[in-house]
Amino acid sequence: QVQLVESGGGLVQAGASLRLSCAASGRIFNSNARGWFRQAPGKEREIVAAITSTASRRYYADSVKGRFTISRDNAKNTVYLQMNSLKPDDTAVYYCAASRGLVTRDYEYDLWGQGTQVTVSS
Repeated sequence: QVQLVESGGGLVQAGASLRLSCAASGRIFNSNARGWFRQAPGKEREIVAAITSTASRRYYADSVKGRFTISRDNAKNTVYLQMNSLKPDDTAVYYCAASRGLVTRDYEYDLWGQGTQVTVSS
């Protein structure tokens, strides 16, 4: 069974950078777009960024535009989220998910990873 595995989370100070990775254990047919979501304690899960299968289009939430960059290496079956200028408000569990297209609602995603914790201290 294909799985998505996130890595790269951690505890950093405000202003620092982190790069999250999402590796797929196999080919996910028809669901090769990817999205990064996050969920902070007591808050709903929200989209952070998304990318199409060929990286031709990207989406960013307003809260991360200019600070986060989503990219992918299809040869490695891996999607990345480069997070710069991190803020305490970015603290959350970050999830990677697979979908059929560039979509922003979590119910439109077919497969989810287990999540990785990102904590930004002030």
